[in-house]
Amino acid sequence: MHVRHLSLADFRSYARAEVALEPGVTVFVGPNGQGKTNLVEAVGYLATLGSHRVSSDAPLVRMGAERAVVRAVVRQDHREQLVELELNPGQANRARINRSAQVRPRDALGILRSVLFAPEDLSLVKGDPGERRRFLDELVTARAPRMAGVRADYDRVLKQRNSLLRTAAMARRQGGARRRTATSGPDAAGAGGSAGSQPELATLDVWDQHLARAGAELLAQRLSLVTALQPVVDKAYEQLAPGGGPVLLEYRSPVAGGSSAQLYEQLLAALTEARGQEVERGVTLVGPHRDDLLLKLGQLPAKGYASHGESWSLALALRLAAYEVLKGEGPEPVLVLDDVFAELDVRRRARLAELVAEGEQVLVTAAVEEDVPEVLSGARYRVADGTLLGVPGDD
Repeated sequence: MHVRHLSLADFRSYARAEVALEPGVTVFVGPNGQGKTNLVEAVGYLATLGSHRVSSDAPLVRMGAERAVVRAVVRQDHREQLVELELNPGQANRARINRSAQVRPRDALGILRSVLFAPEDLSLVKGDPGERRRFLDELVTARAPRMAGVRADYDRVLKQRNSLLRTAAMARRQGGARRRTATSGPDAAGAGGSAGSQPELATLDVWDQHLARAGAELLAQRLSLVTALQPVVDKAYEQLAPGGGPVLLEYRSPVAGGSSAQLYEQLLAALTEARGQEVERGVTLVGPHRDDLLLKLGQLPAKGYASHGESWSLALALRLAAYEVLKGEGPEPVLVLDDVFAELDVRRRARLAELVAEGEQVLVTAAVEEDVPEVLSGARYRVADGTLLGVPGDD
C-alpha cells in the first residue's frame, strides 16, 4: 500500500499543494515551521481521521479559510482508490470515495493505513493514560475499521450518562441543602423530600446497559490487541536497545477479562457497585475511558523509572510493534517518521532506520538532511514557506 498522489486545499499552511509520491523512501527537508510536517500530518489524518498534533480540526484549516480538503490516491496491489475528506470546523465533516456520492468520514477508514512516529510519541510512556488509550484505540480501528462506529457509540452514551449523573448530583446537593435549611427553621416538621428519589436516576439502568454493551466490545478488542502487541513490542525494544528489556504490557481495568458477553456482565456489575460514588461526583467512574496500559521495563513501570533514552526506545518500540501487527494482518501500512531523528542519538537513529528502510512507503521529515541516516536513501523534497521546492530525485 502506498500514496501515489496527495492533494491539499487550505490545509494548515497550504492554500494548494500537489505532491506526487512513489513507493520507497521520500524525505521532506526544511527548517522548522516551513510546512513539512503538515504534509505528513495530512497523510495521518486520512488514515485515522485525526491529527497527531492537535485534538480538534479547527487548527487544520488555513487561517481565513472556511474549510480544508485532503485528497489522496491510494494504491494497493493493482487497485487505486481516491479518498477525499472535507474538514468543516463546527459542522459535520464530509467524505468521498472514488468521487462517488458523499459517505460518512468513517467509511473511508481502512483505505489508507499508516503508522506515524513523532516527537509527541514520548507521551505514550511519560504522559497521561489518555495518550495510551488513544494509541490502543487508533490501532484497534486500523485493525477493524468498524470499531470507529463502536467508539462513537461509546462516546455518545458516555456523554449522555455523564449529563444524567451531573443532573442527579446537582439535585442531590440541592435537596440536601433544602433539608438542612428546613430542619433548622420553624417549618422543620414539614420538611421532606428524599435525595434518593430523584427521577433522573430512573433511566440510569438503561444507560448502564448501553455503556456496558459498547464498552465490552471495545474492551475485548483492546485486550486482544495487547496480547498481539506483547511479543512484538518486546522484540522491537530489544532491537532498539539490546539487553534493556524485557518489556511487559499490562492492561489496567476493574474487569478481569473474558469473552465479550463476560465483559458485558462484569462492566454492568462494576457500574452497579460504583453507582453511589458516581451520583455523588456526577461522572462515570467505570469503563474503557478510565483504563490504562501499564508499560514495564523489567519489573518497574517505565513511567517515572525509565531514563529519557529508555523512554524513547520504548515509544519507538510501540510504534514498530503497531506497524508489524498491521503488516501481519493486512496491507502494509505507510510509515511516517515526523522529525524523529533529531530526537535520537546516533545509535538509535541507525537502528530505527535499518528497521524501517524496507517499508513499502516511508515518508520522513527532517529539519537537517544530515539527520536522516544514509540507509534511507530515496526521493527528496525541500520545503520552504509552505512551498515544495524542486522535483524529487534520488540522492
